[in-house]
Amino acid sequence: MKSIQARLTITFIGLMTALLVVIWGVNRWYLEDFYVDQKVESLMDAYDAVDRQIEENAAVGISVGQAMERRRDSSGNIVEGNLQKLIRDYSDSANVSVLMIDNSSADATVYSTSRDTQFLKDRIDRYIFGWNQSQSELVEEKENYTIQKTFDTRRNSMYLESWGFFSDNSTAFIMSTPLSSIGESVELSNQFLAYVGIVAVIVGAVMVYFFARQITKPINKLSALSLQMSQLDFDIHYEPGRHDMSEIEILGNSMNTLSERLKETVDELKLANDQLTKDIEEKTKIDEMRKEFVANVSHELKTPIALIQGYAEGLQEGMGEDKESRDYYCDVIVDEANKMNQMVKQLLTLSSLENGSDKPDMARFELTELIRGVISASRILLEQNGITVEFQAKEPVYVWADEFKIEQVVTNYLSNAIHHAEGEKRIVIRMQQEAECIRVSVFNTGTPIPEEALPNLWTKFYKVDKARTRAYGGTGIGLSIVKAIMDAHNQTCGVLNWQNGVEFWFTVAKEP
Repeated sequence: MKSIQARLTITFIGLMTALLVVIWGVNRWYLEDFYVDQKVESLMDAYDAVDRQIEENAAVGISVGQAMERRRDSSGNIVEGNLQKLIRDYSDSANVSVLMIDNSSADATVYSTSRDTQFLKDRIDRYIFGWNQSQSELVEEKENYTIQKTFDTRRNSMYLESWGFFSDNSTAFIMSTPLSSIGESVELSNQFLAYVGIVAVIVGAVMVYFFARQITKPINKLSALSLQMSQLDFDIHYEPGRHDMSEIEILGNSMNTLSERLKETVDELKLANDQLTKDIEEKTKIDEMRKEFVANVSHELKTPIALIQGYAEGLQEGMGEDKESRDYYCDVIVDEANKMNQMVKQLLTLSSLENGSDKPDMARFELTELIRGVISASRILLEQNGITVEFQAKEPVYVWADEFKIEQVVTNYLSNAIHHAEGEKRIVIRMQQEAECIRVSVFNTGTPIPEEALPNLWTKFYKVDKARTRAYGGTGIGLSIVKAIMDAHNQTCGVLNWQNGVEFWFTVAKEP
């Protein structure tokens, strides 16, 4: 497959060769006729000019003989007659020999621009008196003159001649120009054209080759660019050269635009593919969580249901014969039913938070008063467990959140702290001002949580100490609800281990 550069060079050589052949043929077959036509028009124009000058001279009383004579002007300089000057200028410019004979006087005046005056005089005499024995071909015949081609056997030459009389009918003339050299001139012209044409084709081919190289260079760059694009490499861009044609530059810019759009499209497809992969992973994860959730709920419900069933069957079989036994059986059934009810409520709350149906009802409220209210509500439980609470905040702090849900978070943290407080059995609640929020922390003395368990605390049904959690009726859902409430508020929560205890914290936005 030939390159564009080679095709352009071959095409140029072919066109140049064809052009030279056409020019050679035109020269060969039509140049001589064209030359004769031009000479005929020149002879006719010369006749008209001379005849017009003779008429103008006659109008002012100047004869042809006078207009052909040289004379001295007022300064003594020799000047030509206007007719003489006109004929001489024409003869010199057109390479035409002119002879004129003024027959208006007894002594005919002869004027000639040729060195061989007698030769021309003999020819016009033969034409006028009908003595012409030369081979001639009529070209134009006018009222007062004739134009013909004449072959002179004596000189073995062809002439183009115009002869006859001017409009005064007394001045004869003959104008003659040789045609024998035109054929030789055509041959020489064609020979010269062949030499020059060969050189022109060679030089032109070299120039076109390098010129085509400049044209194909950016095309090759575009070709390389498209090849890389086909391999999904869109980082390369076309840089227009200083001598690039506008069409190439437009194409290069279009390729750059195409590359950028393809890159954007491929990136979007990659993002979509990544998102799809994430969605699939998320779906798989949700399925696993659903299965785990069902298993956890089943496990959590199995124990209270078994207890309720067992004690209920005992009552049916009459095992509680005395009132104290029946009351005990009923208390166990009621207690386990309350635990199941609490777990179901927590699950419903968590589900509403996670699916977005239970959105926060944002309002301005005073946080210090809310925390004191939660502490006050837990006063009996604190006294039963011998736990002291430190909360030294006195200044009112206003925040922007759902008051009921923040109360759930504080209650959950405080309940956790009460059930896990050990050693000094001390709980410390603090509020710390930050740039755009208030950080609330609940610390309780006791045993730190194992580090490997910290990331799982916010997972549903996760329990660090299952036996202990079961003892106080925990379901492992409380911290999951805290995490869901914080996510709904676009806030954060966390847990920190200290040497003498554990600190749970959360943030809440300041009032706007």
